[in-house]
Amino acid sequence: MNPSPPVTWRTHYALLVLASIYVFNYIDRQLMAILIEPVKQEFGISDTGIGLLSGVTFAVFYTVFGLPLGRLSDRIGRKPVIAFSCMAWSLMTMLCGMAGSFFTLVLARIGVAIGEAGGTAPSVAMVSDLYPAHRRSTALAVLMLGSSLGAIVGLGLGGWIAQHHGWRYAFLLIGAPGILLGLLLLLTVRSPAPPRVRQAAEGPQEGWLRTLAELLRMPSFLWLVLTGGAAAIAGYAIGTWSPSFLIRSHGLNMQQAGFLVGVVGGTGSTIGTLVCGMLTDRLARRDVGWQIGVPLLGTLLSIPFALAYFLWPQGVAFHIGDTPVPQAFLFYSAFGFFGVWWATPCLGAITHLFPAHRLAQATAIFVMAMTLLGVGVGPLLIGMLSDVFVPSLQGESLRYALAASVVLLVLAAGFLAMALPRYRARMKGLADGAATVGAVAV
Repeated sequence: MNPSPPVTWRTHYALLVLASIYVFNYIDRQLMAILIEPVKQEFGISDTGIGLLSGVTFAVFYTVFGLPLGRLSDRIGRKPVIAFSCMAWSLMTMLCGMAGSFFTLVLARIGVAIGEAGGTAPSVAMVSDLYPAHRRSTALAVLMLGSSLGAIVGLGLGGWIAQHHGWRYAFLLIGAPGILLGLLLLLTVRSPAPPRVRQAAEGPQEGWLRTLAELLRMPSFLWLVLTGGAAAIAGYAIGTWSPSFLIRSHGLNMQQAGFLVGVVGGTGSTIGTLVCGMLTDRLARRDVGWQIGVPLLGTLLSIPFALAYFLWPQGVAFHIGDTPVPQAFLFYSAFGFFGVWWATPCLGAITHLFPAHRLAQATAIFVMAMTLLGVGVGPLLIGMLSDVFVPSLQGESLRYALAASVVLLVLAAGFLAMALPRYRARMKGLADGAATVGAVAV
């Protein structure tokens, strides 16, 4: 298991800064979702083109740079990689607002992807360095609040800025704070020594291809990677296209859709992330299998709520101020609560499976699968399905394209069911090995 220093106020401060950076990681990533309609109008592109911009283009470069930057953080330390990556993706987000053509917007989004590739995996690894195993899922849940809070700010605030000042100002104003956060991490946070230093006795560093092959040969880890890919396809597809779905199928404007998906839906996801992290830590103390059982339970519960959200007919349940809340959106709130249960416990499971000098690389593989398949395939798949359904379904094509994405959640649940016994067996083997080493040492 990975040794951790004592938990002090500095530990919690480091987690707070990392979580804040992760919030802006997701703000900058999700901002494109609320800006789809004005960007389409200005540059005259199709839903498939938007899927390529927000999906494949982003995912390919994120994936290509994810493992090398994770490997770099395993060698030189987590903090510098996270800090400089944060400043880079924030600057590139601001450049998105200055794009004079669709091509230059694509180039700027590529820059965002490369910068964000150095954010998630090193951050998860740094939290693992800072917190002991029995508190790790809760700490990771705090970190992973970034995705939910990022949706709240990115979609809610981004929609408001775009509605009143234009989509370019949304990129400019939301990108700027990340530069300051990167400097704050670099200058004020103490981090553990680089894993390469702590693991120097284990010999020279192996090649990354050999590391990749060895990591994927572990059955429990492979099923977790497949889970991340399947769940992320559905998650990113739903997250990216939900504002447009509410605009097209339920008659909301951009600001209203951003408020509901970002603020209301994001609040449900925030609560769900915290609940699943604390629940996992509590139950896993009794049986390590709950580290996988909790995400399996949450994924199964999320499926009927997702279907109800997409297939429920038009109708207003009530108003929040001037914003009409569709009846269907009540199901989205429940989906947002349970639909995030897979991510944090799966990342926590990975931190238990690997030693410190391999942790960021293993996490990077998991995140790469999420990104390449989720960000890359999810938005593009729904955009293509929507375009295909237009001749027969007209304005409701997006509704049924999104409903089809629920099949991926069923697959994710199946992968988690396969991972559970293998993870339990692996953890038992690690515990037995540690006990044997301890007995020999005595």
